[in-house]
Amino acid sequence: MSFRFYTNTISQASKSVAAGIFITGLLLIGFGFLIYVLKEIFAILAAIVFSVAGAGCMITAIKIFLAQRKLDKINSDDSEAYRENVNIHIEEHHGE
Repeated sequence: MSFRFYTNTISQASKSVAAGIFITGLLLIGFGFLIYVLKEIFAILAAIVFSVAGAGCMITAIKIFLAQRKLDKINSDDSEAYRENVNIHIEEHHGE
C-alpha cells in the first residue's frame, strides 16, 4: 500500500508545465540557430529597430523642448497671457 501526497490534477498540471518548458526550450534553440545562420538579416532588423526608436526619442525630446520654450516665453513676456478672456470679480463687503 503506497501513499500519494499528490492528486491526479497536480500530476496533470506538472506534465503541462513540463511540456510548456520543453516547447519554450525548443523555440529558444530554434531562434538561436536562426540568428546564428542569418546574422546579417537580424543585424539589419536590430539596426532598423534601434534607428526608429532613436528617431522617436529625438522627436519626443524636440517636442518637449519646444513646449518648454513656449511656456518660458509666456511666463517671461506677460504674466497674464494665459488668462486671456478671464475676468476676476471680487465683491467687497464693508461692514454692513
